[in-house]
Amino acid sequence: MPELVDHLAEEAVQLLIRLIRVPSYSREEADTAALLEQFLQAHSTEVHRDANNVWAVSRNWQDGRPTVLLNSHHDTVKPGASWTYDPFGATVEGDKLTGLGSNDAGASAVSLLAAFLYFEENPLPFNLICAITAEEEVSGANGIRRLLPLLPKIDLGIVGEPTRMDLAVAEKGLVVLDCVAHGRTGHAAREEGDNALYKALDDVQLLRNYQFSRVSELLGPVKLSVTQIQAGTQHNVVPDRCTFVVDVRTNELYTNQEVVEIIRGMVGAEVTPRSTHLNSSRIALAHPLVQRGLALGRRTFGSVTLSDQSMMPFTTVKIGPGDSARSHTPDEFIYLSEIRGGVQGYVELLQGLEL
Repeated sequence: MPELVDHLAEEAVQLLIRLIRVPSYSREEADTAALLEQFLQAHSTEVHRDANNVWAVSRNWQDGRPTVLLNSHHDTVKPGASWTYDPFGATVEGDKLTGLGSNDAGASAVSLLAAFLYFEENPLPFNLICAITAEEEVSGANGIRRLLPLLPKIDLGIVGEPTRMDLAVAEKGLVVLDCVAHGRTGHAAREEGDNALYKALDDVQLLRNYQFSRVSELLGPVKLSVTQIQAGTQHNVVPDRCTFVVDVRTNELYTNQEVVEIIRGMVGAEVTPRSTHLNSSRIALAHPLVQRGLALGRRTFGSVTLSDQSMMPFTTVKIGPGDSARSHTPDEFIYLSEIRGGVQGYVELLQGLEL
C-alpha cells in the first residue's frame, strides 16, 4: 500500500513542523509530549504517558510473540547564539526544513510513528511498541530508563537517530570520571607543602599516553580525554587539592566498570565515575535485522555518538533519517525527502523481518 506510506509520510512532516514550533529542551518536554499524545489519539491509538514519555502498544498484540521497540526522543539541546534562523520557526524552503530538533531526532521520531501506524493496518508476525521519550540529550533518569520497567519484555530495539538510514551496528559508550589529587598546603616561597596540582599533572600525563589494548573492528580503541582541571586558591599557596575530569568513550570490548577499575589502578588520584550505565553496544552482523538491512542495500558502521541505545539491556540497532553531522549545529535542518525515505525505509526494514 504505497499510497498509505505516502500519506503517513506527509503526516509525519506536518507533525515534525508542529513539534519544532514548541520548545522541548531536555526535562522541559511536557508540551511536545502532549502533541505526540494528540497525534496518536487522532489515529485511534491507545496512548500511554509517564512523565514526558509517550508510547503506544500495537492493537495487533499477541502474547508469546517477539516484541520490537521503536524508539526515538523528542527533547532537544538549547540553540546556540550563532543560529541565523528562528530555531522554532520550522522554516520550509523547498525540500529543506530548518529548526531545532529537526534532524536530532525529530525526523526519526515522526518517521517511526508513521511506520508504527502503517503496521497497525498491515500487521506483522511480531509485536510492536512505539515510544517517543524524553531526556535523551542529558541521559536523564526520567527518559528511557524510567520507561523500560513499565514495558513488556523487549526482544529487539530500533533506535531512531540520524544515520542516513544506514545501520549503526555498534555504538560507543560513555563514562565520565571525577578525579581528585590530594596534597598539603604550604607557602609557595619556601620548600613547603605537597603540590596536588603536580600530582594531578603526573596522572594526566599517564592517562594521555595510555592506550587500551582491545581495539574494536567497528569502533576502534577506547578514547580517553582529560577535559577539565582546577586547583589552587591563590598564587602564593601550594594547592592541597586538584580536581580533573576524564571523558572516556568505551568500545564494546570493555564494560564501563572495567575501564573505571583500570584507570583507578593507574593513577594516584581518587576516581569517582558519575555513572557506569551508558555502556557500549553491538549487534551481531548475522542478526536477521542486520541481514534484512544489508539485503535492502543499507551500509553498516560503528557510531561514536551516544544515544539511549546505551541504556537498553537487549539487542538494538540505531538507524534513522538525517545526518549526525548536522546535530547540535546552528541552523539544524532535515530534508523532507529524508523523512519520506525514513518512513519507507522503516517499513521495508520491518516488513521482511523474520525473528
